[in-house]
Amino acid sequence: MSLSPRSRYLSDSVSTASPGRLLTMLYDRLCLDLVRAEQAVHEDDRPTIGASTRHAMDILFELRASLDVDSWDGAAGLASLYDYVIGELVQAQLKLDANRVNACRRLIEPLRDAWHEALATP
Repeated sequence: MSLSPRSRYLSDSVSTASPGRLLTMLYDRLCLDLVRAEQAVHEDDRPTIGASTRHAMDILFELRASLDVDSWDGAAGLASLYDYVIGELVQAQLKLDANRVNACRRLIEPLRDAWHEALATP
């Protein structure tokens, strides 16, 4: 089975990305999932709510698992933040709460922006 040109491009982009670029790609997708989930709650689109929150949580679990809490002082706090956001997304999905999703996005977006800035700094 061959991949479509778009799928091949995405696969190649991920497989050849530097660790920093891969991290920013994960944060970008996490923020997109949160935007989609929040919009889906407003539209009462339950399949999209479920898919978007589950994908966001998958990314958060991956970020949490790859975090070396012994490597720097702030790592434990970041791990706690990931855990908190995962819990809030579970509740947002169960209660169809757009405000919770929005609050999660407001917590994650500054982290995404900081990683982009750090990656762009020579």
